[in-house]
Amino acid sequence: MVKQNMNPLQTVQELEFALVELNLYLDTHPNDQNALAAFNDFASRYATARATYEAQYGPLANFGNSGPTASWTWIDEPWPWEI
Repeated sequence: MVKQNMNPLQTVQELEFALVELNLYLDTHPNDQNALAAFNDFASRYATARATYEAQYGPLANFGNSGPTASWTWIDEPWPWEI
């Protein structure tokens, strides 16, 4: 179970890890409703955690996931791993 912690980037990373693992499991157990429910719960929590992180610190990816902006913020410091 992924718990909330004080580091927003770590929360995003933990939720993303859980989603990858559940995705792999569901590839071989597609009818496991408990796993599917957990995946959907983590996906919702991940979207919220990522949006919260990006609103405070900037985008986690340089394309495709962060929406349009008025300026190029990908290169702004600090980098995510420096926070």
